[in-house]
Amino acid sequence: MFGREVNQLNIKRPTLEAANLEGPKVNTVRLTAGQALIRYLMNQYVTRDGVTERFFPGIWGIFGHGNIGGVAQAIQQYEDDFPYYMCRNEQGMVHAAIGYSKMKNRMQAFACLTSIGPGATNMVTGAATATVDRIPVLLISGDSFAERVQGPVLQQVESEKSLETTANDTFRPVVRYWDRVVRPEQLITALPEVMRTLTSPADTGAAFLAMHQDVGTFAYDYPEQFFEPRVWRIERNRADSDAIRTAADLIRQAKRPLIVCGGGVRYSGAEAELTAFAETHGIPVAETHAGKGSINDDHSLSLGGAGVAGSRGANVCAEKADLVIGIGSRFTDFATASKTAFQNPDVKFVHINVFEMDAYKHGAIALTGDAKVTIPELSAEVGSYRTSDGYRDEISEHRSWWRKEVDRLFDTNIGTLPTQAQLIGAVVRTADPRDVVVTSAGSLPGDLLKLWRSTDSLSYQVEYGYSVMGYEIAGGIGAKMADPSREVYVMSGDASFLMMNSELATAVAEGVKIILILIDNHGYSSVGNVSEQVGCEGYGCHYVKRGGDGKYSGQTMHHDLAKICEGLGARTFSVGTLNEFASALDAARRESTSCAIVVETDWDVRVGGYATCWWDMATAEVSESPAVQEARVTYEREKKAQRWLGVEPTITLP
Repeated sequence: MFGREVNQLNIKRPTLEAANLEGPKVNTVRLTAGQALIRYLMNQYVTRDGVTERFFPGIWGIFGHGNIGGVAQAIQQYEDDFPYYMCRNEQGMVHAAIGYSKMKNRMQAFACLTSIGPGATNMVTGAATATVDRIPVLLISGDSFAERVQGPVLQQVESEKSLETTANDTFRPVVRYWDRVVRPEQLITALPEVMRTLTSPADTGAAFLAMHQDVGTFAYDYPEQFFEPRVWRIERNRADSDAIRTAADLIRQAKRPLIVCGGGVRYSGAEAELTAFAETHGIPVAETHAGKGSINDDHSLSLGGAGVAGSRGANVCAEKADLVIGIGSRFTDFATASKTAFQNPDVKFVHINVFEMDAYKHGAIALTGDAKVTIPELSAEVGSYRTSDGYRDEISEHRSWWRKEVDRLFDTNIGTLPTQAQLIGAVVRTADPRDVVVTSAGSLPGDLLKLWRSTDSLSYQVEYGYSVMGYEIAGGIGAKMADPSREVYVMSGDASFLMMNSELATAVAEGVKIILILIDNHGYSSVGNVSEQVGCEGYGCHYVKRGGDGKYSGQTMHHDLAKICEGLGARTFSVGTLNEFASALDAARRESTSCAIVVETDWDVRVGGYATCWWDMATAEVSESPAVQEARVTYEREKKAQRWLGVEPTITLP
């Protein structure tokens, strides 16, 4: 009876216009919150170095009851000016947005829209990927009703601690900006904060907006000025001049300096400045995944990948370096070989980075600023300093050895099946220099860091900050959309493919051609290798049926991956030999639609590590297993090389 009486009260929400403050009259336009959101996004621009472009090329989305009447209606209304792209999985659309923005060097970003509940939380992995990789993407999600009379609504996660808490609160730890819009006029202050975050070289990552599904339909008289085109300047902040002088002093004293460059070089467009700095002072360059391609692979001072998946030359030079000059790197455990790569007891660090936290790592002299402007200023302060002829001769010898080693890996035939290195070699040797490779998880990133020859700064688009399985196809779609003139090779293992292959259908639907190279090794090969390292012998990593003993001891499972690709609409080739693979590659390049090449490789054949390539895989201290006991002995021996990095420069206090 009580509920019926409430309904009979015909409760109305407060008049929103009453919230307008008295003051000078301004021209207004009456829009729903959803319409205002899209109108605002379509009028945002960025500028850097005299180049101005629209920031949002459009929006990805899946519609549901949490957004259909609000933001989805607005998208339909403005579709001619703000294109909509429909994906098959919410995580996939965030990955596509990341792949696009990476190719655009963060000068453009997509928005991604989901409904309430599972549609929203499907984006959490993508949000974390964008934030870890420092890639801008705007995430918009429906939410419960602000007026709450309907609650709990379908797909609403309730909390007995607070009715304000919903599933969207799970985004808070994995985004750079989080907000919930509970009144339509709040967009006037929320959206500029979104743009400030997305366009900040230091703070960029995922930005998240939750919008109550009723609020998205509410109307408000917005100031017309709010929708005028706004240009956001991508700033090139300069480092402190005293810090530059201190860093220059360290460089002039160094006998074996090494540059480790990360994504900050590429995202600031500082490839030419990096190369000039290396040439002027004779300093070799090693690259992280995000920084690969910052210096041409053919350059005489390029040593290739750094750390766990690095080249022999890069790791030998890192081990002996007395000064490490980081540029735009996060110095993750892969780049530092879990803090075992730099063994010189007196090694010091200089680091150019727009993000202060990264700039100060390892006791570095922090040059907190943009790479493109800071590198020349540092070089000028360093002056005529140049490394010795003997050191540069050593670099040349490393490069010569490494080129022969890569050719050996490309050509070595170990068994009846092609190796992963041979497949990479077949692509490298026949691809155009502008062609792009995309991958993310498993053993492929490590092999590609070693073996892919980057002569174009955008050709290597490997996501490895979050190493997220399932990124590959969607990320390839984004990369291809960013530059349709390039061929995009998406390399994926069967485990990542089975985890999320739905976006292959999106590629076909959108007419976005990618070439998927699908490597079948019947399980989680990379983590299987790690399992063997810690003495667990690949337990739980192989695709096998459960046997009569109740364990995974049955027959190896052979998934028909080719039929899956065909069912999703891709032109599919199933090959068994390296020659067949090469022929399929040639045929795929001639196709106008997305293609998939399915090829089996041997689980046990992998590209090994070189010099200091240890990765800290915590191993059980006690176990009944002899294999684990043996692995623990090895672990304790190798862990002795691990150290806190960075020796603070000695100073004399006044």
